[in-house]
Amino acid sequence: MRVYITGAAGFIGYHLARLLLDEGHIVRGMDGMTAYYDVALKRARLDRLTPRDGFSFAEFMLEDAEHLRADIAEFRPDAVVHLAAQAGVRYSLEAPRSYLSANIEGTFNVMEAAREIGVGHLLLASTSSVYGANTKMPYRETEKADSQMSIYAATKKATESLSHSWAHLYGLPTTCFRFFTVYGPWGRPDMAPFKFTRAILAGEPIDVYGHGQMYRDFTYVEDLVRGIRLLIDAVPVRPESPDAIEEGDSLSPVAPWRVVNIGNGDKVALNDFIAAIEQATGRKAVRNLMGMQKGDVVATWADNSLLRRLTGYRPQTDIRTGMRAFVEWYRAHYGV
Repeated sequence: MRVYITGAAGFIGYHLARLLLDEGHIVRGMDGMTAYYDVALKRARLDRLTPRDGFSFAEFMLEDAEHLRADIAEFRPDAVVHLAAQAGVRYSLEAPRSYLSANIEGTFNVMEAAREIGVGHLLLASTSSVYGANTKMPYRETEKADSQMSIYAATKKATESLSHSWAHLYGLPTTCFRFFTVYGPWGRPDMAPFKFTRAILAGEPIDVYGHGQMYRDFTYVEDLVRGIRLLIDAVPVRPESPDAIEEGDSLSPVAPWRVVNIGNGDKVALNDFIAAIEQATGRKAVRNLMGMQKGDVVATWADNSLLRRLTGYRPQTDIRTGMRAFVEWYRAHYGV
């Protein structure tokens, strides 16, 4: 199988590319290598992929529509996995325009390129943040998600809607997957696992928002990419009628389009998450308790039954096991 991955030097893109290469597939990666976080970390990931048989890479921005179109057309993938994006809830308050260009315009360019070559399956990364102010948990894909609380989440919900229209108009099989707080080795420096681990090992205080009374469905990165890999094979098909859609399936009644949660299926208190880091590092955290930040939600929790139904798989790495693996990687990579 030939798979095109946008954001291949990113956290999730790196792990997905490695998994596909391990299975013997051919992978073409692209990444803009933007400076949102340390580019050296992206280069280090890429350095581990470049020597692999079956891997090739191109560096350019998603907004470069012609370059993207030509690169995808030349590679002729069986599937396109679109992971590249401007990420981060908090940063979207500082630089909102970058989210419009990267997430909406960039995704439009990916969809157009995939449509032009008639790709067999387009898979788009979304986020649990699209559930926004929803309070009914665990979050199910069939429930409405119309109350986003950050610009980042709003752009991701917009790309879900755009992709549905493309699937309906052009018959482009599309799966959107909603990530739930991904963490693990080679993770992003702007995310809590990395920031907390760095600070705790350095003996510095950590900012704990929501006074620690927040909950997240932490999903280990290797579990997440296994879910993506299996969803590549679960190509949605336009139903013959709305009555043909099984209860609980988010399959569109008018398009070969579906949205799927990828999460552990459990919510973990922020204080318990910090305790897992303390156990993995052997050090106590100095906690600076703070209120909620703009754009944040109190809790996320995935119903992952649709993922299990489609693939027979569910993420299952517990937070202590996952954070132990992350801390081991962090110590080795940074020599701490």
